[in-house]
Amino acid sequence: MRAALLLPVLAACELFTEVPRSYSSAGNAELLFSDDFSAGALGPAWHATGPGAAVLDGALVVENLHNHPLWLTLPLPENLRVEFDAVAHSDEGDIKVELAGDGKSYARAASYKATGYVMIFGGWNNSSNALVRRDEHGPDKRSASAPKVEAGRRYHVVLTRKDGLLTWELDGQELLRYDDPDPLVGPGQQHFAFGGWEARVSFDNLVIAALPGDP
Repeated sequence: MRAALLLPVLAACELFTEVPRSYSSAGNAELLFSDDFSAGALGPAWHATGPGAAVLDGALVVENLHNHPLWLTLPLPENLRVEFDAVAHSDEGDIKVELAGDGKSYARAASYKATGYVMIFGGWNNSSNALVRRDEHGPDKRSASAPKVEAGRRYHVVLTRKDGLLTWELDGQELLRYDDPDPLVGPGQQHFAFGGWEARVSFDNLVIAALPGDP
């Protein structure tokens, strides 16, 4: 009986405790930026384009962003790796980030056309996962219907961009790739952002590294 009573407590604790990884994305790369959100507040490295993003209990929590991204102010190179942990707090899913954007844009109407590439995990009421070039409602995307986001599960996401090829790995397994014949590069295409619509999502352990290949 005692063991049965402890199970709900242990399950709840696992949502907020670091889980050792059985894989690593380490390699030939140069660290550019990292943030574990332990400072208790967003610092000058971040540019909020609206309400809905806050640091709570050592993680970045977004809710009701309505496509007002939280932009990293540091300009980034074309060839890079971005990795982070994410937890969706509802069955709606909708874990979203933007890469190679302009660092300032946000939705000024109900529909938002991004300036970079958008990764969407569990979008459209947890019905689709996608790598999108600018317009998430347009045809220029690569998508998959599985897996579905599980509420409360901690995911590790790795986005790698190398010479126009964008690859998305989820918990050590490749999920999608987008090979852009006309890559978004140069001024106005150098920033990363956490995004979202209404769903509550936590992000943590952001690490960004440059890959060989840039001048």
